[in-house]
Amino acid sequence: MVDAPDQGGTPKGQTGAPGARPAKPKPAMPEAPKADPLVEPPVVIKDKRKVDPVSGQPRVAQASDEALTDALEGEVIAAAELIAAREEVAARTEDLQRLSAEYANYRKRVDRDRSLAGLAGQAEVLTSVIPVLDDIEAARTAQELDGPFGAVATKLEAALAKFGLERYGAEGQPFDPKIHEALLHQTSPDVDGPTIFMVLQPGYRMGEQLLRAARVGVADAETEQQGD
Repeated sequence: MVDAPDQGGTPKGQTGAPGARPAKPKPAMPEAPKADPLVEPPVVIKDKRKVDPVSGQPRVAQASDEALTDALEGEVIAAAELIAAREEVAARTEDLQRLSAEYANYRKRVDRDRSLAGLAGQAEVLTSVIPVLDDIEAARTAQELDGPFGAVATKLEAALAKFGLERYGAEGQPFDPKIHEALLHQTSPDVDGPTIFMVLQPGYRMGEQLLRAARVGVADAETEQQGD
């Protein structure tokens, strides 16, 4: 059995709820104009040469103003950072050179002070032995330096010489007030200037350092009035 349609129902051939509006048809899209087969499209020629044929200079791609500004700002910042880095390196290098020079001077002062301290101690020891050497020289002059005592004295003098001790002062040498101490004076026709005629006590030195001046008698040349 087929139900009869309502009087206000859906028209025949349509579906949907009763009372619904019919769907509107979609508008048709306009068709693109068709190219005239008789008209040729325009020809576009692009110059892709990398060298300008007129100036002969290489062509540079033109960037936008914003990109060019950013690039310039980046280069300026990079250049400033490079300059600052170079200045920092120069300053650190200067500080390092100054510290190196100060350390080198410090090492020199330490080595010099250590050497001077060692020489001062050595000179003090040698100076304390000089009275013993005077007694040995006096015994030698009196011809009393014989036997085992003479051998010990010779060994002692040789050992002290290894530490730089040197004895000086002899008759006939010119008198030098820097290293000689004159205790006696006389005149002599046989000399042309101050000359040592007697050594009372020999002098001692260690290298260039004077430990004790030689004590001597000095003969001066006679003048014409003294000869008359």
